[in-house]
Amino acid sequence: MKKVIILFDLDGTLIDSTKAIYASFCEAMEAFGYPKPSLDSLKMTIGHTLEDMFLAHKIPEDRLGELVQRYRISYRDKMEAGTTLLPNAAEAIALAASFAHLGVVTTKRGDYSARLLHSLGVGEYFKCVVGIESVAKPKPDSEPILKALESFKHASEAHTYMIGDTTLDLESAKRAGISALGVLCGYGDKQAMSAYGVPMCADALEAVREIARSL
Repeated sequence: MKKVIILFDLDGTLIDSTKAIYASFCEAMEAFGYPKPSLDSLKMTIGHTLEDMFLAHKIPEDRLGELVQRYRISYRDKMEAGTTLLPNAAEAIALAASFAHLGVVTTKRGDYSARLLHSLGVGEYFKCVVGIESVAKPKPDSEPILKALESFKHASEAHTYMIGDTTLDLESAKRAGISALGVLCGYGDKQAMSAYGVPMCADALEAVREIARSL
């Protein structure tokens, strides 16, 4: 029985779906008469909920529902063509699976995320994929991580880790009472993440190696 659980964030940790996210976000904004944001501006919000991403770009709260719906329709069509595994991500997943049970905790929809992981050839490695539709309170709340742990037998006896690229991941792990590692290959701010006092790694592969060395 493997006594290690590793939960991964998705965007900026294992995958790069910036192209699909940006195209879908711009399509939704322009469809309702709003100016499209710069790519750099959007990158600063990736990892947050879609609602918070639109709010950060000055969309009124009463328009959020229709823009989120338009985004999701567009993203569903664009996501596979506009997404790649990050460098070393496939190696990180394979190495992690050799000594741990794996899951994904993301603010994307879980069904979209599972589809992406399978299209990228790594879906079989993950016991669970917890997305935005499965929780009432997304990251940085502890709920998504605690929800993911329900999928694993003997989770209370395991060494459990969260690997992510933003403070949302690190804060969620802290609130859930599990260990965390930050990666610098995504969208998060290094200084803000470093304040959590957790290992900071170049990418997911380095993070998995760090976990393996600590066992």
